[in-house]
Amino acid sequence: MSDNLSVYLIDSDWRRRAALTSQLIRLDKHLEPFESIAEFCDHAPQGGLLLVHDEPGMIEALTDWMKQSNNWLPIICYAETPRTEQVVRSVMHGARDYLSLPITDRDILTAISTVTDNFSSDAHAWLRRSMAQSRIDQLTRREREVLEGVASGLSNRLIGEQLSISPRTVEIHRANMLCKLGARSTGDAIRVAVEALV
Repeated sequence: MSDNLSVYLIDSDWRRRAALTSQLIRLDKHLEPFESIAEFCDHAPQGGLLLVHDEPGMIEALTDWMKQSNNWLPIICYAETPRTEQVVRSVMHGARDYLSLPITDRDILTAISTVTDNFSSDAHAWLRRSMAQSRIDQLTRREREVLEGVASGLSNRLIGEQLSISPRTVEIHRANMLCKLGARSTGDAIRVAVEALV
């Protein structure tokens, strides 16, 4: 990915948007500011990275859009004095970096450079994780419990004892789980489960 990639800024506050726009233009970055996710999604850009003010539900909505459009863009979040749990939540939902306001020139350039350098491997890993998670989401609660037992190395009998069901019922759930995951073997199913968590 080129170092001159487009930066898509999403922030509902016009003052923050204006300040970051001025800063990034001064740093010779191509920038397109957006007031909301809806405005950004209507534009549906290809390529580049997202610089996003972390507001409730923002990262989740963006990653949902990326899954549906099959258009992965790395996300850098920022906020005023972010709490640790806020940063962790954002990273768990797909943010590649997190900055605190005010953002120094050095911090923003380092974050953009890091995201740019890791784009290909990050995009591939995100796509694998997203595909694995969508397969896992198709499983019923019981099929997930059977998958957890299988991943822990338990036999059908032991899984059945844990779940208070017969080994034959475990076999049925296991077969359904393998089918839904598109797995040819238990090893394939475990791989999908691991990829969903990476």
